Amino acid sequence: MSTRETLILLLTGAIIVPSAVSTSRAAGPAPAKRPNFLFILTDDQSPETLSCYGNTVCQTPHIDRLARRGIVLDDAHHMGAWSGAVCTASRTMIMTGRTVWRIPGARGPGLTSNRALRQQAARNSMPAIFNRAGYSTFRTCKRGNSFREANQLFTVHHDATRRGSDPETGSRWHGDRVIEYLGKRQQAGDKAPFLLYMGFSHPHDPRNAPEKLARKYGASNKGPGQAVNPKSPPLPINYLAAHPFHHGHPGLRDEVRVQGVLKRRDPATIRNELGREYACIENIDNQVGRVIQQLEATGELENTYVVFTSDHGIAVGRHGLTGKQNLYEHTWRVPFIVTGPGIKPGTRASGYIYLLDVLRTFCDLAGITPPKSVEGRSFRKVLEGKTDAVRDSLYGVYSGGTKPGMRAVKTGRFKLIKYDVLDGKVRRTQLFDLKENPREFLVEHRAEAIASLLDHKPKPRQVNLADDPKYAAKRKELEALLKREMTRLGDPYELAD
Repeated sequence: MSTRETLILLLTGAIIVPSAVSTSRAAGPAPAKRPNFLFILTDDQSPETLSCYGNTVCQTPHIDRLARRGIVLDDAHHMGAWSGAVCTASRTMIMTGRTVWRIPGARGPGLTSNRALRQQAARNSMPAIFNRAGYSTFRTCKRGNSFREANQLFTVHHDATRRGSDPETGSRWHGDRVIEYLGKRQQAGDKAPFLLYMGFSHPHDPRNAPEKLARKYGASNKGPGQAVNPKSPPLPINYLAAHPFHHGHPGLRDEVRVQGVLKRRDPATIRNELGREYACIENIDNQVGRVIQQLEATGELENTYVVFTSDHGIAVGRHGLTGKQNLYEHTWRVPFIVTGPGIKPGTRASGYIYLLDVLRTFCDLAGITPPKSVEGRSFRKVLEGKTDAVRDSLYGVYSGGTKPGMRAVKTGRFKLIKYDVLDGKVRRTQLFDLKENPREFLVEHRAEAIASLLDHKPKPRQVNLADDPKYAAKRKELEALLKREMTRLGDPYELAD
């Protein structure tokens, strides 16, 4: 064992475990053969970019294969963020299994975070738990905007931001690191179960795609031309040239400084950026295929749970927005596909899960008792087809701009979004019937200019229902639910209404 590996095991408690830290021993008899885990995480990817969620343009044959071989969850979400860098909160929740206001680094009135608290959280994080349980742990991902203290506890880790267009500076670099690790593991005859965290830096901007793939989708990494390239992807069906009111975060990077977009929302710009995004996603798909092929060749795929997801979604023209700092479904939801032992191929479920549920679920599948600090719920029964969802409501927050920001709650077919931003200058409420209006169309989508551009006009009931008297009781019900969830989860803010 190397000096570095010994140090990591000491820090995570695999050799000496402080009394305050869970020993993470199995709750019952350990499985005869403990499962492996391959956790694939992209950066800024809406579920609406994948064919298993309805996309007909972006080509991802390897991810499609995962969907056919496993289960697709339709209501998987990140819980939100208190920073414009939404990924920081999301990735810290994944690592710790804690809710958004209780993770290290959370910002808000009355919240504290210091080095000791961060180190304690790291000792009860995903890599520490699985190190103590005897797993070989590996990570490759972008650098920064995450939980650094936990990331460093993977026994092997290669973090670097790779958003270039060639193999060494793009997504292939991350794929190569996993392939190399699996090859060395086979050469060494390592029989320990593994936890592989395979993160990508794309399709986060700058979306510098391989030139061949960019051309395939009618896109240019240099930016759009004066006219729409007819080969570029069509506009999203809920595209708008501008959001109907201010989103509440003046100067927000993702809305004004994205390379190739800036403040432009014209069709040529948005379609070019979608083409770049799709090209980046297809490149990621190629790397996923390579790794799956390697696992098949070594005979380890059969005993491996493979999860494909993202840290959060992204707008890219939907609702007149381009960033991730909103709570519409295209951004609040994440893609979530799982294959592995006991999962019936070609199945779907709602799930009603958060990304923070992943840690407890992995522990459940591996026969590990998680630390008491883990708040997430196991969705193992969803994966096994025994139930459709693990909770009946979901809470979302964005407070990275002006305070208190945005809040959302979703239950059944209805969803509420509240905005209280710009020192009270913008206070809006949105209520959507997601069964009738899953794309969350607004009255602005019914304008003739937009309807003509998109060749689609939403139905009269496919609008914001918040001010419709017929839905006053439903609005009141969801507002009360939101208030309860804010209290339960330790939200340090209050909304004006």
